[in-house]
Amino acid sequence: MTMLTSLARALAAERGRAELIRTVRHVHLSPRPLVFIPLELAGEANGPLAALVGDDPEKPHLLTISEPRNRTQRFAWAADLAAIVLPYIDSFADADIGEDEAYQDAPQLLVPNPGGLGFTRLLGRSTRFRRTQGEYAVPESVPLLGRWLTFFAERSEVPASSLILSMTDALTAHWATGQSAMEDGHLAALLAWIDPPAGMTGAEAALAAEDPGKWPPAGPATHPDFDNDVLEGRVRAVRSAADAGDEGGLNRAQAGFAAALRSQLEPTWSLMWQGVELLRGLREADYLGKRWERDRWSFSGHVRRLADDGAPQARRDNAVRAAQRLSSLERDQQFIDVQAAFEDPLVMAEQRMSGEAFAGSAVEVLADRTDDTGKRTVPRPWVTIATADGVLIEVGKKVKVVRATGTRQDAIVRIVEPGDEAGAERGVGTTAVTVELTSGMGRKKTPEPGGVPAVGEFLIATTLTGDFQPSPKWPEKEETPWTHGGPPPEYVPNDEDAGEAWS
Repeated sequence: MTMLTSLARALAAERGRAELIRTVRHVHLSPRPLVFIPLELAGEANGPLAALVGDDPEKPHLLTISEPRNRTQRFAWAADLAAIVLPYIDSFADADIGEDEAYQDAPQLLVPNPGGLGFTRLLGRSTRFRRTQGEYAVPESVPLLGRWLTFFAERSEVPASSLILSMTDALTAHWATGQSAMEDGHLAALLAWIDPPAGMTGAEAALAAEDPGKWPPAGPATHPDFDNDVLEGRVRAVRSAADAGDEGGLNRAQAGFAAALRSQLEPTWSLMWQGVELLRGLREADYLGKRWERDRWSFSGHVRRLADDGAPQARRDNAVRAAQRLSSLERDQQFIDVQAAFEDPLVMAEQRMSGEAFAGSAVEVLADRTDDTGKRTVPRPWVTIATADGVLIEVGKKVKVVRATGTRQDAIVRIVEPGDEAGAERGVGTTAVTVELTSGMGRKKTPEPGGVPAVGEFLIATTLTGDFQPSPKWPEKEETPWTHGGPPPEYVPNDEDAGEAWS
């Protein structure tokens, strides 16, 4: 938790309402997301019990399974889920595109919380290897669903990817409440702080949201009271009617079972769409356009892979692929950190509070200063910034100077004069930092008009420069060193994969 978030939490507790910690939205929202709210049987890891799913707030689809431990019912439930999810996905891939093109849009799954992400990952892992012929055959849609759910789960690890989002994570990335981070995991309580009912504070509304009778948990686990007081009896009624061969009684028992589960899911369904509208109320960050483009390319690539051979993703990456993926994730996170800070003043404020950035007015400018030590003379103006921020940046460090116009110029810190005396001489701030500009001035010996900040101009300097080392040269898979297991065998799905445990 950053210092700014801590301060926002304290303010939220004092004022009785969640505080914004972002000025723009840092997740992409599809005009037509698919909301997926799963429930699982207590004590049965990834044993599906029910789900509410759909892309229309007014028309959710309820899927239930009265015997989650029954293998046949499990995969029938998965087939029912596939009948909803796969057509939704296909609706984004209904155009003919070339190999060097991406689809114009991509699907987006929304789940209530990180537990929903975990359920999606495990459900994908447990279904993508299933056989469609022979013993324990399942419908063809089941392994296809598993391969798509695995794809979404893998993309959830990519920074700023929006193909699948956890609602609690998306909301807490933009608002700070007056409760603990653990309590923020309760979707109803979180939204109570962000958008409390009229006449109630966030704390009062969150306390009311803790009533599991009115606001059940958002899954995938159900509340123990519901399990003991309601679910157990409904399951027992279904079993008794089935054992007795009472078709009418079985229909009534199954209807009661479905109604009980609907009562647990519908409150979360309304909360999910409330969260969507709150997030849509924030302007989307500009950099997300390129991130969503990468999501569209990833989606398009997976469509092509499934069309080419349809093979499921391997159980685990080989050493080279794992190293490449980790490096890519780290570079993506660095990129996002930089872009988010440049576009969102509150993110930049967190950098300023940590000492990795500072802001202030230009109090002295040597616009005519040049450097002739190289092959040609180049402009190297010095700009002195007076700031009240704590400056931890060392002399010689490269920084990016951000101007009010949005222009970003490379610079090097040359002098840091801490203390009140330096600030008093310039009339502003308590620390004077002199930076040498190295870009953004044109290619002539003298800077172009506007290429150098003027005295009095407000500037921000940050170590988030966006200058990254190039990606290392990775060995081919066949050249995997012995320290990492040597060249891996070619992966071929087999019967052992198909028999992978559900959990």
